[in-house]
Parts: sequence; structure tokens; C-alpha cells
Amino acid sequence: MFKTSDDEIDETENEGEGGNKKEDKPIDKSIIISTGNSEIDDKMGGGVPLTSLSLIEGDNDTGKSVLTQQMLWGGLNQGYKMTMYTTENTMKSMIKQMASLSLHIDEYFLFGHVKIFPIELDKIESSSGKVNMLNFILNNMSHEKADVVVIDSLTVLITQSDQKEIYGFFSGCKRLCDEGKTILITAHRYAFDEETLVRIRSICDGHIELRINEMGERIMRTMRVAKMRGAQRSTGNIVNFDIEPEFGLRIVPMSSVSA
Repeated sequence: MFKTSDDEIDETENEGEGGNKKEDKPIDKSIIISTGNSEIDDKMGGGVPLTSLSLIEGDNDTGKSVLTQQMLWGGLNQGYKMTMYTTENTMKSMIKQMASLSLHIDEYFLFGHVKIFPIELDKIESSSGKVNMLNFILNNMSHEKADVVVIDSLTVLITQSDQKEIYGFFSGCKRLCDEGKTILITAHRYAFDEETLVRIRSICDGHIELRINEMGERIMRTMRVAKMRGAQRSTGNIVNFDIEPEFGLRIVPMSSVSA
């Protein structure tokens, strides 16, 4: 179910130190998880508060995975232990994808500061019938000694689960946050019916919406921090961003968009 073999990392080249622009101001690691990018942190109200549950919502290619990878890299640089569950990548492909954005986690992985669990849906079987994968992941998270847990993406598991299982999972995640974990979850909006989505948003401490919009002849990704309980300062409204090779997420000023 979860592929954790070190074999996938053997061929990954160690590209050395480097990475995104780090926070210019000192970060109080007792309060927030930083993205490692001061501009993005600022728009999120300083970063994601510790012991919070956040939902990052968006359609295909809106930047959900890159944003969570940015959070993973930022948290590791702060000294936190991180765990990533992914239905989007293998262990090796995620490390290489992050390296292409100058988010190098090779050494963190080798020294055990981050664990990556690819969820291989085609191998999920049970002699007793259907597996409640949401409950399986919840139980696994409760035993993982990680400060921060990232799930990218929950969409396929949500669409295979009933409403009771979905509510139970998010309520269970909130209990883990009360016990000291910080959890970030990505999902497509279409995975939820409207009633369920409203309720899930209310359970979560943080809610970030990512979209793709047409601005004249230009296609632009936008981020809206709809809610961030416990933020160090007020959150930004709607901000535009690009995903650039060798850099990652970059905030785009409105003046550049309209130019």
C-alpha cells in the first residue's frame, strides 16, 4: 500500500544545497510552518500555524502539489520532522520534481527527517473486502512521529468514500492536531458535494483556494487564503503566482499582470 523502499532514492542525484529564497525575517518556529519564501508567507498571514488542519483546494494544474512541496521544504529547513502521503508521485519522482524547483530534500530524506509514502491504489486489496483507506491513513498518521503531515492529494480517496467516512477522517485529523500535529491536505473541489465541502471547510483551521484565471491573453494562477485561524497577521486577499523552474512559486504583482 505505502511504498517506502529506499531503492527509489538510489538513483536520485544529490544536487547539493540550494533552494528558494528563505524568509528574510526571523521565523518563530514555535508558531508557524514557513514555506521558505517570505512573499508567500506574507500572503498567508505569516505561514501555516502549528497544530492546525488546513485544506488546500483547487482543480488540476492550479499548483496544489507545488505549494505543499514548498511547505515540506520550508518545514524541513525549520527543523521539523515531516511526513508526506502522495497519490500524485512515487518517492523518486517527487524528490526529482522538488529538485527541479530548487527544493532539495535529498539529505533530509537520507537522514530520516522526512518520510514519503506513495499510496499505490492499484495494490490496495483486502481479503475482507473494501478497505477504508481514509481510516487506514488516519491510523498510520497517528503512529508516525512527525510534526507535520502533508497529504497530496486526497481526491481519489474521497470519491471512493461515503460521507460518514469523510467526516470521520477530518474529525480524526483535527484530534491529531489537538495532540500536536500540523496537517495539510490537498483535494479537488469536485471530490466533495456542496454540503460536505461546507462542513469540511468549517472543520479545518485553514482554507486556501487555488484557481486558474484568464487575464487578457495571459493564464494566471491565483491563491486565495479564505481562512487561517491563528495567523500571525492578517492574510492576503487574492494573489497571483507563477511556478518557475529553479525557483518554485513566485508572487506576480498585479501591475505585471495588467501590463
